[in-house]
Amino acid sequence: MSTSPIGSVGSPIGTVGSTSLTSSAAVRAPKQTMDSTVFMDLLVTQLKNQDPSSPMDTNAMINQTTQLSMMEKLTQLATDSAQGLSMQQRAAAAALIGKAVTYLAADGTSAVGTPSSVSYTGSAPTVTIGGASVPLDAITGIATA
Repeated sequence: MSTSPIGSVGSPIGTVGSTSLTSSAAVRAPKQTMDSTVFMDLLVTQLKNQDPSSPMDTNAMINQTTQLSMMEKLTQLATDSAQGLSMQQRAAAAALIGKAVTYLAADGTSAVGTPSSVSYTGSAPTVTIGGASVPLDAITGIATA
């Protein structure tokens, strides 16, 4: 019995298209991660297309199932870590209210001020110092007011 490949495999790099510096066409990045759905699709396809006279090795199936479980746990760990970092940044920004801070101003000079509020609208918290919105990572020092 002959077997056929599951499907064609495209280039992991993808097609870039025009190399012009003025090209405004969006380039779609190929998916570089293998999630549980892709893994299960591959496993089911492999089981459907296996040779009945030579079934899949049970050790290989257990290894693949273990790899799937590990991949799901690592994905969850990465998500939990990102959420933990976000919460830690929010708490750190809120703790700055009413304290004297040194920060890098938009023009690159060092400035001193007292944060009056915190905004959580972007990817990282920003504090308002004297009417200016300052990213949390621009704060270089903290002292009691």
